[in-house]
Order: sequence, then C-alpha cells, then structure tokens
Amino acid sequence: MLNYLNGTAGKLREIYVLPYSSSFALNPTLEMELDQGKMDQEPGRPTWNRQIEFTLAGIGCAVGLGNIWRFPYLCYRSGGGAFLVPYLLMLLVMGIPLLYMELILGQYMRRGPVHALAKACPLLKGVGLATVAISFIMCTYYNIIITWGLYYLFSSFQSPLPWQSCNNTWNTPNCTDHINPNTSSHSSTASQQFFNYRMLERTGGVEESGVLRWELFLLLLLAWILLYFCIFKGVKSTGKVVYFTALFPYVILLALLINNVQLPGAMEGISFFIVPNWEKLLELEVWINAAAQIFNSIGIGFGSLMAMSSYNNFNNNILKDTLAISITNSLTSILAGFVIFSAFGYMSHLQNIPVSELAVDGPGLVFVVYPQAFATMPVAPLWAILFFFMLLCLGLDSQFAMVEVMATSLMDGFGGPLMKFLRHKEMLVLAVCSTAFLLGIPHVMQVGIYVFQLMDHYTAIVSLMFLAFFEVLAICGLYGVRRLSANLKEMTGNRPNIFFRVCWMFVAPLLITIILVFTIIQFKPARYEDYVYPPWAQGIGWVIAMASIIWIPLGALHTLWVLPGSFTEPTMERRKNSRKSR
Repeated sequence: MLNYLNGTAGKLREIYVLPYSSSFALNPTLEMELDQGKMDQEPGRPTWNRQIEFTLAGIGCAVGLGNIWRFPYLCYRSGGGAFLVPYLLMLLVMGIPLLYMELILGQYMRRGPVHALAKACPLLKGVGLATVAISFIMCTYYNIIITWGLYYLFSSFQSPLPWQSCNNTWNTPNCTDHINPNTSSHSSTASQQFFNYRMLERTGGVEESGVLRWELFLLLLLAWILLYFCIFKGVKSTGKVVYFTALFPYVILLALLINNVQLPGAMEGISFFIVPNWEKLLELEVWINAAAQIFNSIGIGFGSLMAMSSYNNFNNNILKDTLAISITNSLTSILAGFVIFSAFGYMSHLQNIPVSELAVDGPGLVFVVYPQAFATMPVAPLWAILFFFMLLCLGLDSQFAMVEVMATSLMDGFGGPLMKFLRHKEMLVLAVCSTAFLLGIPHVMQVGIYVFQLMDHYTAIVSLMFLAFFEVLAICGLYGVRRLSANLKEMTGNRPNIFFRVCWMFVAPLLITIILVFTIIQFKPARYEDYVYPPWAQGIGWVIAMASIIWIPLGALHTLWVLPGSFTEPTMERRKNSRKSR
C-alpha cells in the first residue's frame, strides 16, 4: 500500500520573505509557506513505500549506459589513470553538492521540476519546463539504445556469434576478423560490419532515408512495452522493479570482471586504467571532460531525480540518499572501467599492439569493440547474453526516470482535467510512452543512426550545458543558498554544513560557467565517423536544441508580463504590487 500524506495539520498561514542572496542583485520575493501541510498542496500525493526504494531508483537513474561506455571512453582518451584524479575531485566539489541541491528542492516543494522551480524562482520558471522538454526529447531516442541492446541480446543465443567471422551475407570484401597494424585502413572488423550492415543496414547519409527496419521497429515497440509495465503504477510499480534492475547489473559486472582478469593481457589494460599519465593533467580538456562526465552521469539538469524526490517523506534525511546515489554512481563507473580495460588488454594482446593504439570511439565501445572481445572468449555466447541483459537493465532504469519526469509534471500541472478525461494515471503514462514511441520511429529506419547521432549531439551536449547553467543560477543564485538552507532545516532540523554552502555559492556556479564557456568555444558540428552532416541537417539540430532551451527566456518573459507595473520597474516592486492587487 502506498503511504499518503494527509497534510491536515496546522493551517496557520505564515508568509515570510528571506533577504536577497548576496551573490546576485536580482532575487524575486517569494511567498513561502513554512507548514508542511501547506507545502503539500496535493493531500493525496503518494510516497515511496520504503525509503530504500527511492535510493535504488535514484541509483538506477544515475547509473546507466554512460557508466559502461562514456566513462571508459573518456578515461581512455584522457590518458587512463590521469582522468581519475579530476573525476574524483569534480565528484566532491560539484557532483555531490548539486545533487544535494536538487533533492532538497524537490523534497521540500513536493513537486516535479516545472512547479518546484516556478515556485522557487518565478523569473526562471522556464528552467523547469526546459528540464521536462530535454528529458522527453532524450527518452525518445535513448530507448533506441535499449532496442539495439535487445537486438544484440537475441542475436547472442547462437554459436558462433554472428559478428565472430566474415562469412556472412552482409559482410563486404574488406571485412577482416582482426585489426592489426599491417591491415589496410579501409578494412573493418566483422563486429563493425554486423553493427553497420546487419543491424542498422545504414544508408550513406542523412539525405537517404532508406526503409523501415521492421526488426528494429518491433524491438522498439517491445522496449516501450517493457518500460510501460515497469512504471505504469508510478512509484508503486517502479519501487518494486528497481530492486532487480538496479542491483542485478552489479552481479553481471562482477562476473565479467572475474572472467576478464583471467584473460591474457588483461593486466596491461588494467595498468593503463589505474596508472596516471601525469602530463595529461596539464591539459584543460581533461578537467573539462571530467566535470562534464560527473554532470551527465549523475543527471544534474534533467529533473529526473528532483521529480523522484518529490515523492519522499517530508522529513527524510536527504543527505544519505545524496551520498548513496552519487558515490555508488562513481564506484560503478570505476568498476566498469576495470571490466572494460581488462578487455582492452586482452584485445591488445590478440592484435599485438599497445592498449593506447586500440580503435575506440564513443558508443561503438558497447556495440563494436566489446562484442569483438566476446567473440574470442571461452563460452562467448554466455558472456554476450549477460552483458547485453545488463545493458537492458541499465537502460530501463534511466528510462524510468525520464518518463516519470513528464508524467509527474503533467499530473502536477493538469492533474484534475487529465484525470477527468483519462480517468487513471496509467492511461497518462500510456499516452506519454505511445507519443515517445511514435517519435522514435525515424531512428529505426535505415537512416536511423544519423538521426540518433544528430539528436544526441545537440541535446546531450548543447542543450544540457545551457540548462545546467540556468538551473544553478535559479536555485543557488536567485532562490538563494540561505533559503535552501532554511528549507533543509525545516525538513531535517539541520542546516547544510559550510562545505555545501561554499560549493553552492561559489564553486559550482564557477565550474558550470567554465564548462559552458568551453562547450561554446570548443563546439564542433555533429558528425558520424567520417560523415559530416550537411548545413540543413545542422540547422535541424539547432532546432532540436532550441526545443528545450527556448522555454527559459519564454518563462522569464511570461513572469515579467503577468506582474503589474512597467518593464522598467524593478522585479521586487512588481511582485509587491502583484500581492497588493490580490
């Protein structure tokens, strides 16, 4: 049974205004209700059955496919062990404090990101809308990765594995079983050709749409059906599923690690992973990549964890959840690093080349490089099945959160009218999943990989950095560290310590600004392998990016428009006039 907050205690209305944040000049006055009952404007809002369910759901949201491929890839590109130094430092000064900030606001406001940020900072209420927009856009194409994982999972139930040799109908004359230094640069491995020519059947570019890949279409439908039945009851069903999906991947990771370390050459790969190349620490890009990985991995700016924390008990000790989620996320990345780099060492042994010269490139790590390593392992199909089933669990966990953001926001804003029309929340979740499924169909056409890469580049790289900057500005700056601290004290009886307050006021805003600046300076147009997108496709990419960013200025303009007074009148005065006119 779900626990419900009744919010019936004490309806004494106490309105107060905290002083301006010392860091920023503009800080709209807010009407704050100090009574828990008043913050819970929805008496029937459900809570997690047990607090461990929220912790596991948060871990499942943070721990995803990025831990398996993005972290090892960035670590590999940044000189191995040298990447761990800035990575752990950024976790301490940015990852943990910003996650703590989001969870405090979500738990206190008892709303999803849209209404929580609108109440905290009306001027930047568009940030909440932007978090929902970016989460929904990402969930439409993130499920494609789960679709690919299902394709590989079902293809693994055979021996030999279909990507093990070049004796297949989809292979081209330049296919080779192993890449070595003497192989032509125009050659490609059997694993690469299975991904490109068997599963994707990709066209030559975004100009050629090709036809629908019916196998992938049905697997995409299956992925959304699995997701729906995991979350259709809200926190009631998600809380049960995460016991398995959040914990089982660790069993598989440990099994893979035990197998991999026994392979020849594994120790060379692990040595590359843990022994720093100190010269790399002098490169600014390594530090920027470390900060960006912490930010993307934990999910700051997506609104997912803020939405989930809104279902917590009001007096929950949120610091324990923050530490559990953030530290487990980073330890998982490091564990995955040992698994992946031990396989790198094995591949370097087979190809007789140094680990640093392996061909490793982004998502191809999961669907090209690692399957290639499986093909030569003992009992190859077993390890392939375990690996891709683990990817399925990790992908579903992350999808739970992204879909829940949209469902929670719709219920918070339009719960009454929607329930009159749909009658049950399960139907709302079905509508969200169905819409996202339809929008994902272009990804399962032969042109799909180019659509996927375009959306990922302009959403996960461009949009997210702008969104993160404005979220920190809204909460740490305009809402203010003093108010956030008061909220925490009201919930738990204790204010945050000096470390968190310093990080919120100075360190986090500075780091986010630096990341944003370098994202702009180092921005490169989207490309897939050697294919460069035409200008019209890049334009579509910017439209995709603006689909989430545009809500920030629109929200600010709406706030200024609805408040009484002229635009030249200070916002503080306009808020006072607004209250007098009520």
